[in-house]
Order: sequence, then structure tokens, then C-alpha cells
Amino acid sequence: MGIRGVPATHGGFETYDGAFGEAAALDALLGEASPAIEIIDVAANRLIASARVGCDMAGSLRAALENVLSQTGALIAAAVAGRGSSSALERAAVPRAGCLRVARFVSAELARGLRRRLYHITHYAPHWRVGWRVADGPDVIDLRAHPATGWTDLPDDGFHFCADPFPFIWRGRAFLFVEDYDHRVGRGVISVAEFDRSGPRSAPQPVLSAATHLSYPFVFEHEGEVWMVPESGAARCIDLFRAENFPFGWRCEARLVADVVASDATLFRRGDLWWMMATVRADGGSFSDSLHLWSAPRPQGPWTPHRRNPVLIDAGAARPAGRMVERGGRLIRPVQDCRAGYGAALALAVVTRLDAQGFEQRVETILRPGPLWPGRRLHTLNRAGWLECVDGSAHSLKAAALWRGARARRGGGGASLRLDFARRGPVRSAARPLRE
Repeated sequence: MGIRGVPATHGGFETYDGAFGEAAALDALLGEASPAIEIIDVAANRLIASARVGCDMAGSLRAALENVLSQTGALIAAAVAGRGSSSALERAAVPRAGCLRVARFVSAELARGLRRRLYHITHYAPHWRVGWRVADGPDVIDLRAHPATGWTDLPDDGFHFCADPFPFIWRGRAFLFVEDYDHRVGRGVISVAEFDRSGPRSAPQPVLSAATHLSYPFVFEHEGEVWMVPESGAARCIDLFRAENFPFGWRCEARLVADVVASDATLFRRGDLWWMMATVRADGGSFSDSLHLWSAPRPQGPWTPHRRNPVLIDAGAARPAGRMVERGGRLIRPVQDCRAGYGAALALAVVTRLDAQGFEQRVETILRPGPLWPGRRLHTLNRAGWLECVDGSAHSLKAAALWRGARARRGGGGASLRLDFARRGPVRSAARPLRE
């Protein structure tokens, strides 16, 4: 990404996809693209900081533009303070906005809004699904592609969906932790299913719930015990839990970060130091574009924020999408590519710098849905031992879910995971009481 040809006489120093002025930001948004924002030292013809922001308000041009301008202000402040990230970002090539183009955009958004409304009337949405496979050989990170065998879907009853799969091997047994969302309740809990090589041995059973939504059950082992950091952004905190009776009986051991709306906190160890990364939402912006780092001597903390937070603002490569993996001495980071919408694609980024002074990464591979993973979204990637999992979008017709539920209550359909799911009913609490 160059900045050649910038007129030295220009009074401003922020650009959107290489063009000066807020109108350029509007051009990109009308083209349904996330503009690359660049803060430029015009006198020195030098790039100081860069970002690509996201927007979580589908169909809201005003919200998207407000977020772009808000992040521009934050990026200027970071650049002045010497904290701006200057990673190279791909620019979108979009034409200038005109009256006809604006009219076309508005009419298209109205049509999309109507389709979304009709879809939500007839379907439970959003609805996700988990795919799994036995991975005795190369995994997705090795292949940089979907496996030729494809994936087997974890069944659901239409009322629930599972997402954010985290497989975990404990004492020779394989477990899969997931976000378990009940459309009838409107929030998620953390559930677990034990697996063997033929698949899940039962439907996922709840192990951790709260008054607010829980997801992304980041499970790991440390000093012979099992720990979990679930996403609890709705409660404005990042908490650490320890399993007292694995896989049940989780006890909150520490509040790692308070007063923060953080998504998908991911921990890893480098040498003697623990690192944690998550995207942080501020001032009504996106949940997925601003990456923050913290470091600590141990998982329980105390956690210190990185001096350059946010270390990256990029809707295409900021939000975590699974555990960090080390291959051949390189630290590889699965990330969500949200440029075309939340969880639209999965990217693999190599971390090229991680220290107290800065963070840098390079995206090497982008994976999308396709014949081996049908649907519109690819969201999370994790492997533990022989069990590898992904997740993505699915459809749940309300009428079909109601029919399956009625059939299950009548005892039809035989014993199956789908029937087990239907008989559970709404999830309202953990499977076993948790100690306070």
C-alpha cells in the first residue's frame, strides 16, 4: 500500500481507500466495503497509522459512517500519541458516489431489509452449526484448505444451535465445548458433549450459565487443572473459571478484566509470559475490528493492557477465531474476516511481532464456505488431538422445529441426538449447581 502522489498542499491528513475527505468514506460504504483508513504525514509523505473498521448494524449506512468517523478520530489520537498501527491494508476500488448510485443503494437496502424481515418471521435467526471430523493427519492449518472429506454436522433440533466449538482432550477422553443458544430464551450457555471417533455420545449438556449471554468457551489446561475463559461481553467483563469436577462444576476464580465489552478472549503462553487477546467494542462501534492485548505472569493475572491498545483495527483480521497454534516455530492465529459481515470467512495470520512495544501479523490464507462446507459463513477453527471442528451458518425453519418438537414429545423418531436435543426444552440453568 503506497501513499505516492499525495498532494503536499492538502490540508487534511486522513484518507479513505487512498482518497481524502469524508465523501470517500461514504463512497466505500455505498459500495458495501470497509474503507481502509490511513493517517498520513503529508509533509513527509509518510503513513503513520491505518485501520479498517467494521459495522455491526446491517443495513444502516448512518451507523456505519458514524463508526468510520469515530474510529478515524480514535486513530488520529493514537497516531499523535505514537500508538497507531501502520499495517498495510488492501484498498477497495469503488467509484465516486452520485445521485443514481445513492438511489440504487437505498432501494437495494430496502429490498434487503424486507427479505431479512420475512426471513426472521419464518426462521429462527441467526442460526449456526458445528462441523467436526477425525483428523489423524494434516489439519486445516496444514492444508490451508477444507479437508477433502468435508465435515460432519453436529445435529440440532432447530430451537437450539451450537457454535464456537472448542474440542479438548482430558485423560484420554475427547470433549467438545460449545456455545449452546436457545432461541426461545434468547441467550447462550456453555455446553459439552463427549466424543468418540464415531461422533458425539450424547447431545451437548449445559455446564455453565449466567444471567447474561455466554459463548466462545476458551478451554485450556494449566498446572494439571482445566480452565475456561468464556465470552461474557454482555456482562462487561472477562472472567476465568476452573473446573472443580470436570467437565461440570465450574467455579469463577478471577476477574481478569473489568468494565470492558470484549469478544472472544484467547489466551496463550510465550516463554514465561501469558498473553490474552480480544476485540473490544467502544463508543457504540463494532464488536469485531479493534484488537486489544493484555499480558500477565499467570492466567489468574494480574493482567496489564498493552501500551499500544488497540494494537490493530481491521475488520478483516482482528477478531479471534480459535486457539493460537505454533507450527515450525511460527505462531499462527485464526481470525475472523468480517469485511463481508460477521463471521463471513476465516483467515490464518502469522504473528510476526509480539512484545511490550508492538504487535504485527501477516494474513496468509483466507478460507470461505464452499462445496466442502456449504453455507454463507465460516467462523471458528479449533483442533484438539484427533478432533477438529469448525462452525458456520445454518437455517432453522420455525414450523419444522415446532413439528420436530411435537413429534419428540409424542415419542416418535426413535432415540437420536436430535431427539435428545428436543426433549431438553429451554436451557435455563447449568446442568449442575455452581458454587458462588
